[in-house]
Amino acid sequence: MKTRWEILTVDDEEVMCESLAAWLREDGYAVDTASSGREAIEKAAAKDYAIYFIDLKMPGGMDGIETMMEIRRMHADASIIIITAYATVDTAITAMKEGAQEYIVKPCNPEEISLLVERIIKVKNLQRENTILRKKLSRQYRYGDIISKNARMREILDLAREVASLRSTVLIRGESGTGKELIARAIHNSGERAAKPFVAVSCAALAETLLESELFGHEKGSFTGAVSQKKGKFELADCGTIFLDEIGDISPKLQADLLRVLQERCFYRVGGSEEVRVDVRVIAATNRDLQQAVEDREFRDDLYYRLNVIEIRLPPLRERRDDIPLLASDFLERLSHELGKAVAEISAGALKLLMDYDWPGNVRELENAVERAIVTAKARVLTEDDFGFLSRKMESGGNGRVPVNVTLQELERQAIAAAIQRTSGNIKEAAAALGIDRSTLYEKIKRYDIPRMWRN
Repeated sequence: MKTRWEILTVDDEEVMCESLAAWLREDGYAVDTASSGREAIEKAAAKDYAIYFIDLKMPGGMDGIETMMEIRRMHADASIIIITAYATVDTAITAMKEGAQEYIVKPCNPEEISLLVERIIKVKNLQRENTILRKKLSRQYRYGDIISKNARMREILDLAREVASLRSTVLIRGESGTGKELIARAIHNSGERAAKPFVAVSCAALAETLLESELFGHEKGSFTGAVSQKKGKFELADCGTIFLDEIGDISPKLQADLLRVLQERCFYRVGGSEEVRVDVRVIAATNRDLQQAVEDREFRDDLYYRLNVIEIRLPPLRERRDDIPLLASDFLERLSHELGKAVAEISAGALKLLMDYDWPGNVRELENAVERAIVTAKARVLTEDDFGFLSRKMESGGNGRVPVNVTLQELERQAIAAAIQRTSGNIKEAAAALGIDRSTLYEKIKRYDIPRMWRN
């Protein structure tokens, strides 16, 4: 058990260095030695030691503090013990401030060293076991890039697996930020088309004429700027999957064109006369109630029934709160690595705050919140203070009462208008506050006819 963890002792006094190494080897640990800070850094670059014993005063231009700082840049999780014969309050404070785990004074007591190492190794073994357990849990509850242990979500993921190898069209419904594209990608990647293209298109991000060209391509000279033939997304997705996000926002003309593609598997490029045939599986997504849109004559009923062969309804995060710890832990592990920050845990108090928050922006907002907390964190554990911006949102939410006789659409319109007003018209900040991307916000502004008197 002990030899799994390796130790490096660093001291320019050979007798001291070898004596310390011998004590540790008698305890059953694998130990290497280095006679200078530069040699220690070279050895640390080649091997990740669990514990470093580093002498504070060493000749050669690099003392123990500098050596420790270089090693911590390479191995953020390393446990470093500073050893010195010249103990002062200032050197102790400096050593601990720069990341030393312990500070001991020569001459070293072998029993003290043994107890210290035993305590550190015990913690590292627990950390390793927790990491292994988290990875096992993550694999157990993972489908593609989706993580969930929520019963309702597990049923959805089981359905996604069942339909993965079918050709049938899938309609995914859910609020913004619930992971509709992740579900679409998981279906594609676990089906027979996994090796073929997956092409995603945001139908709300483009005007009708641009979206038509984007979907079906165009011929050279078909409009100003069409200097060459261009294949559309349907052609690029041939034999694979096309994901049509925000399908409820396409124009009546494009609804008709899309219906023809679904029925006949063919179309014409803009300005073209040659029929193009494709084998494409269509997965569509929307945060709108398309059935209501059909009743309001805003969406074709025949297209709706073509799209709604298999329907998947994703619950908002507030209805699957048991997934919040799992998701937050996964985001923490990935984002701390990407951001280069040694943040490893979320405190119990911070986790309670995350569980109590309603997440109007759903999983996307949770990911953004964890990233923001990591960026501003001052320690290895995220606390309630690191998520203080969520506390302020909750406090500014009033008494939580929802007005009677107000539709969900009207509440959403009011929330968007309020966010734009709070950010003085800054669309980027308003979108971040609402937990949605800018293209979705622009689409909702257009849908609710909110006055566009703001700066971008």
